[in-house]
Amino acid sequence: MMPLILADTGEEAVIRRVGGSPEMKKHLEDMGFVAGGTVTVMNTIGGNLIVKIKESRVAISKEMAGKIMI
Repeated sequence: MMPLILADTGEEAVIRRVGGSPEMKKHLEDMGFVAGGTVTVMNTIGGNLIVKIKESRVAISKEMAGKIMI
C-alpha cells in the first residue's frame, strides 16, 4: 500500500483506504474517493494531481493525495 501521490502518470489503481480528518474523509468520499474504487493519475503539476475518478477529472492537492492509499 502506498499514497496516491507516488502513483505513476497513467496508472490505474484501486483505492485501499482514505485517511485524514473526518471532514477531509467526507470531502474525498463526496468526490468519489472510496475504498474499492479505481483512480487514474492523469497529470502532476507542482506536486498536485489531476486524477480521473468515476469518469470525471478532479484536481487534488498533494496533501489530499497523501491521505489516499492505493
